[in-house]
Amino acid sequence: MFQETELTDLSFNPFTKIGDEWMLITAGNKEKCNTMTASWGGLGVLWNKNVSFIFLRPQRYTLEFLEKEEYYSLCFFDESQRKTLNYCGSHSGRDVDKAKETGLTTVYDGSVPYFEEARCVLICRKLYGQMMEPSCFTNPSVEQKNYPNKDYHKMFVGEIVKVLKKV
Repeated sequence: MFQETELTDLSFNPFTKIGDEWMLITAGNKEKCNTMTASWGGLGVLWNKNVSFIFLRPQRYTLEFLEKEEYYSLCFFDESQRKTLNYCGSHSGRDVDKAKETGLTTVYDGSVPYFEEARCVLICRKLYGQMMEPSCFTNPSVEQKNYPNKDYHKMFVGEIVKVLKKV
């Protein structure tokens, strides 16, 4: 069971939570949704709003859902779900039902999908989306190392409109 809480009540380190423990980015609606594992992203303040920053490569199936929908969720899990996160990061929702294959239970906040097994969920409303541009890299080694196939991420900024914490 989840309880809505204030963002300021969260006590995790976003560098550890996202970079080391990972998260699921989920978008879609009650008819169809998809999720993907992410270890790149961030949380912060922009435009006087608490926001998330997420990055999706163009080949990711979840991108199609994110572009269509106004909201997305970020789900954070405990270490017992590492196998699930690995699976969701290495299989495409075009080919498999990730929730079914991993045992995740899809639930909804309104029409925004997230997972019952998460420990914490951020519901985000899209504010901005833009493809990363090669000409904007100020350090060429970052582009060379991370984009050898020129498959630049699309970045989204989303206002964190709700925080759900497992009780």
